[in-house]
Amino acid sequence: MEKVIKLSQIKNAAQEAYNEAKGITGGKNANYIPYLANIDSNLFGLSVTLLDGTCINFGDTEYKFGIESVSKVPTAILAMIQHTPEGVLEKIGADATGLPFNSIFALLLENDHPSTPLVNAGAISACSMVAPQGDSEDKWNAIVKNITELCGSAPQLIDELYMSETATNFNNHAIAWLLKNYNRIYDDVDMSLDLYTRQCSLGITSSQLAIMGATIANKGLNPVTKLQVFDEAIAPKITSMIASVGFYQHTGDWLYTSGIPAKTGVGGGVMGVMPGLFGIAAFAPPLDDAGNSVKAQAAIKAFMNKLELGIFKGDTVKIIND
Repeated sequence: MEKVIKLSQIKNAAQEAYNEAKGITGGKNANYIPYLANIDSNLFGLSVTLLDGTCINFGDTEYKFGIESVSKVPTAILAMIQHTPEGVLEKIGADATGLPFNSIFALLLENDHPSTPLVNAGAISACSMVAPQGDSEDKWNAIVKNITELCGSAPQLIDELYMSETATNFNNHAIAWLLKNYNRIYDDVDMSLDLYTRQCSLGITSSQLAIMGATIANKGLNPVTKLQVFDEAIAPKITSMIASVGFYQHTGDWLYTSGIPAKTGVGGGVMGVMPGLFGIAAFAPPLDDAGNSVKAQAAIKAFMNKLELGIFKGDTVKIIND
């Protein structure tokens, strides 16, 4: 069955979802990273990018917040570009842990396997895989270039956040050296951890993340710049990873109620991918107990439900101009 949605319906749904979520209270900023604890908790933005390049934005969509764990998605893509999806599956994996994003116990339970590039252990491992080996500056340039191409514009390192993360990432140090013990770090340990910490400290906007989501939804073709960022065969692989672990231990509830694969970060950002239709992103600092933005997930869920969309509905959807 073909479902036809007008552009005006999408804009109205986004406006209504933003208005409804704006008044939601609850949650709190991440307090284990000092920089994030001090971000204005009232900031809130919602962005949608369609595959024709149309960008819809409401609220604080140009505010640069810490990308945090959403950065795991583009680096997983980069690892797939450089090493193939099969290489990433072999060296890291593609399985959900069902445990918190920073779990050491998950790594132990998997018998030395990081499980997925979308949790901390797998993301540190993915950073170690980025070519060229042994060169921190060139590896960093490759990571930033990839994010820039996915978003259509460059992120900006937030130095204060980077210093704050570096001073408090004791748990990630333990994960990195445990990975080394299991031969799942493929370059220098400290370099790989630093690259992961730096990428999490990049400043990004919800409008940029919506374009990244749309690029994934558009099989690697950035709908704004028209650049083919990655081979279309990677799109279903990264989308399946997002669907399986994007909200960590709340991922099942998220997919059940929203119908859209989405990746969250403790900086307050959430990026969703609706294959063949659009990318969506929202940002608000207060988080729930799993580290997911309360307002951002409410806004994206409301948007999806208003349009009655979902990857499991089985409808063929066509978006038309009014």
